[in-house]
Amino acid sequence: HWKQARPALTQAFVPLVFPAGDAAQFDWSHEQVELGGVVQTIKLAHFCLAHSRQPFLVAYFRESLEMVFDAHDRAFTFWGGIPQRMIYDNPRTLVDAVKVGKARRFNRQFLALANHYLFEPVACTPASGWEKGQVENQVGNVREWLFSPRPRFKDLAELNAWLEQQCREKLAQRAHPDQRSRTIGDIFAEEQAQLRPVGKPFAGYVEKACRVSSTCTVGYDRNRYSVPAEHAGQGVFLRATATRIKIVQEGKTLACHERCFGREQQILDPWHYLPVLERKPGALRNGAPFVQWDLPSPVRKVRDHLLKQDKGDRAFVEILLAMKTHGSELLSVACELALEHKTLNAAVVLNHVNRLKEPPPVRENPVPGHLRLQQEPQANCSRYDRLREVRHGQ
Repeated sequence: HWKQARPALTQAFVPLVFPAGDAAQFDWSHEQVELGGVVQTIKLAHFCLAHSRQPFLVAYFRESLEMVFDAHDRAFTFWGGIPQRMIYDNPRTLVDAVKVGKARRFNRQFLALANHYLFEPVACTPASGWEKGQVENQVGNVREWLFSPRPRFKDLAELNAWLEQQCREKLAQRAHPDQRSRTIGDIFAEEQAQLRPVGKPFAGYVEKACRVSSTCTVGYDRNRYSVPAEHAGQGVFLRATATRIKIVQEGKTLACHERCFGREQQILDPWHYLPVLERKPGALRNGAPFVQWDLPSPVRKVRDHLLKQDKGDRAFVEILLAMKTHGSELLSVACELALEHKTLNAAVVLNHVNRLKEPPPVRENPVPGHLRLQQEPQANCSRYDRLREVRHGQ
């Protein structure tokens, strides 16, 4: 009876006003797109400047910390400046612990990002989405405006180029929610002067200690990446960014790969396995790194011919060693010459390599004009005939 007697209360909010350059809001959403003919769920990073409402959108396959680093780099570059504060909810990638009130323990690597760009990270109260209501509304609007119906793109890079264009043109031309007579782009142009200038981008990555396996690979995010064979069994550090995987040991980069977002994939560099081929040339025929090896056409033709011969795999390994030393361009020319002469074996190809790398003949220095002969001597063999006529003893 007491509850029924109480008047119904509607939750009330206080309208928020943000000065130019003061704050921006960040959030994630999941959207459906078609990439390369395959329907996929992508993670869309949303940024919104609180004063001008200028948005920025960028898509990824993950919501991990290295994607957050890359998204902030792209957003600040797009805006041409940095706001004083960035407002977040409490994602596990950024907040390690939620304490009483507004107190938070942020991820140390994320704090390095904030210290690099000199903005203050602010976390919302849990389950209080209205504290960053602008970006919350943006999520729903962008889903309706840009992802309905489902868009199609060749790959993620094409999608992100399209999203940036939409932020710059279509979304920026919409009327500002508080100043209906002006567009978001007009107010953003004024707000840019209040943003802190962007310096060097933040070189953010996630580092993981790992050991190189006997197959010369290290694992990350359900995929494996190759490392030079001489480091098999050794401890290394793997550094992952939004686009690259780098393997480092004692400050020296051992390998660098384009990041793969599939599952149970092997990203193998054939050159990493060349020392193994010296001892086990038979692996050239069925080794996983060499099956889809994109060699220059002349080198590939020589390989196909040699592998039909007895011990041809060992002969081709000798050519690969020369290719690593002298480069693919020189080896391609040597293989073309061998194909023209129709003599295909390792000795002939290596001979062409040695001839091609010989230094060009040194041209003699021209004789100065005042030292040149005024009258060239004539070749006259009769002088020798006169010598024969001279008697001995005279």
